[in-house]
Amino acid sequence: MTRLHWETTGSGDPVLMIMGLGLSGGAWWRTVPVLSRSLCVITFDNRGVGRSRARFHSYTTEAMADDAVSVLDSAGVERAHVYGFSLGGMVAQQLALRHAERVRSIVLGATHAGGPRAVRPGADVIAFFRRRATMSAEDAARASVPFNYGPRCRREHADRIAEDIRRRLAHPFSEQAYRAQMVAAALHNCHRRLTRIEAPTLVVHGRHDRVVPVANAEILAERIPRAELRVLDDAGHLYSTEQPEVDQDIARFLREAG
Repeated sequence: MTRLHWETTGSGDPVLMIMGLGLSGGAWWRTVPVLSRSLCVITFDNRGVGRSRARFHSYTTEAMADDAVSVLDSAGVERAHVYGFSLGGMVAQQLALRHAERVRSIVLGATHAGGPRAVRPGADVIAFFRRRATMSAEDAARASVPFNYGPRCRREHADRIAEDIRRRLAHPFSEQAYRAQMVAAALHNCHRRLTRIEAPTLVVHGRHDRVVPVANAEILAERIPRAELRVLDDAGHLYSTEQPEVDQDIARFLREAG
């Protein structure tokens, strides 16, 4: 049995937020206050993470997309904008393909389409994520900094990075769920089907992203009809920390798409 924890903030058109690898809905803490000024923001903890529970730690992005729809059902929302980040962006693709009637628009942040044409990160990045589950939470959070943030943020905004780490350590994740989500990400493949997505789509990506190379954003924008592409020149993977003004641009896109 799967039990999902979800919350809402703000009022207006609904937007469902789907977070990335191992993180709870609370990890949207920088973005929610901006979007909730004009939208009803729905955040939730993916299965096995945070306050959500799952009996079986065996996930696919398809199953996680169906979970997201069950959150919309529980919230009484017929159609919503969907904003997925990293692994959450893979889930958002599946949601738009499996449940197109429930999706008003999509924001795909720092993610990829999967399949053989996906551009993989460097060997050092892959090695880090494989051993991360064996590290203490604090060691893993600190060791991930060179992979998660671009050079400018590491140089000029150590305070923001420290705040991210503090909040992450306050909400530890399940190692089982982390490993299962890693497998879901590795198996994800929507490349051939992206042309079927009809919802207005915004692709957002940091140019210095080492976790999901920026070439993947270009593939998404090329494959999804009429998709807009926004590449952030001074950001890495966690672009909302590095260039927080992008949240205002995303809110504007969602309002206009509505």
